[in-house]
Amino acid sequence: MHALLAELVRTNSVNPSLTAGAPGEAPIAAILEREFADSRFEVHRLEETPGRPSLVIRRPGSGKGRSLMLNAHMDTVGVETMAEPFSGRVEGGRLYGRGAYDMKGSLAAAVAAMKALPPLAGDVYLAAVADEEFGSLGTEEVLRHYRPDAAIVTEPTGLDLCIAHKGFAWFELTVEGRASHGSRPDLGVDANLAAAAALQQIAALSAELLRRAPHPLLGPPSLHVATLRGGTGWSTYAAACTIQMERRLVPGETVEGALGELPPGTRLVFARPFYETKPNSELVELARRALPAARITGQTPWFDSALYAAAGVETLVLGPAGEGAHADVEWVDLQSVEQAAAAYVQIATEFCQTEGHR
Repeated sequence: MHALLAELVRTNSVNPSLTAGAPGEAPIAAILEREFADSRFEVHRLEETPGRPSLVIRRPGSGKGRSLMLNAHMDTVGVETMAEPFSGRVEGGRLYGRGAYDMKGSLAAAVAAMKALPPLAGDVYLAAVADEEFGSLGTEEVLRHYRPDAAIVTEPTGLDLCIAHKGFAWFELTVEGRASHGSRPDLGVDANLAAAAALQQIAALSAELLRRAPHPLLGPPSLHVATLRGGTGWSTYAAACTIQMERRLVPGETVEGALGELPPGTRLVFARPFYETKPNSELVELARRALPAARITGQTPWFDSALYAAAGVETLVLGPAGEGAHADVEWVDLQSVEQAAAAYVQIATEFCQTEGHR
């Protein structure tokens, strides 16, 4: 498992939607196709977007049990500010490099778990997906072809049981002005100054959201201005000023409701739903048996778990420990990778032994 993880980290799989010319997931997919090249497994390649493959590896059951899918993404964010992005160096029980924590440690644990499974009644799948770090093309494609009875999204959680995370929405507002030479205030309308009223409204809403009743695991909703773009030069009145905002939504909120609180003329650019599951769900209870010390938590980032939950799949987020997601120094704790793999085996064994819908 450690050797595979080191190989995965040493293999560049930066998402090309984030870094132009980056190789993306294909090199990791090739490693996984090699790892599962025996008769116990079926390997299915999904590639609706050319050059952005996702793999679904199936460990068939006898046909009388429920199915479980492990999900791990193959892509990483960029490495521009990292000194040794692909080292795979091991020191003090930690393996270092881009993606070690987010989330090649999880991927290695899922691979090991698939290989360690006993014969089961139900199918177990590993979805190794593309593009989680940008648009989640991979998981969306997987869910168009497969619908398991339950799923574990193996994002790193420090071996705690994540049962909730926020959703998000990206909004944009363009305030119009009128361009003219800087010497002609009689002709020009400064869009940047005109945007001040909208920014004041956004600032007041941002402060008010933080005072709202918090979600017990996630805290309150939030809103921030991500970018401001206005004007073309020193001596020109700005013809337009565009405000881009991100709104983080807690369970119970809607994108439509969030849009309705923003200044008139704001439009939705992109949104992803929140994720929440019951703390006493069957999958959570199985995970508690596998990891008795695990805590019930919410997580701050967005994960593909929201897509599984939105598709009606019982979902849990559970993965190893480490630090440095999207940071200059990234590492995963090797012992926790082993513990995660063992937990996946135990959960899958108990869940997929039981007869039910497939």
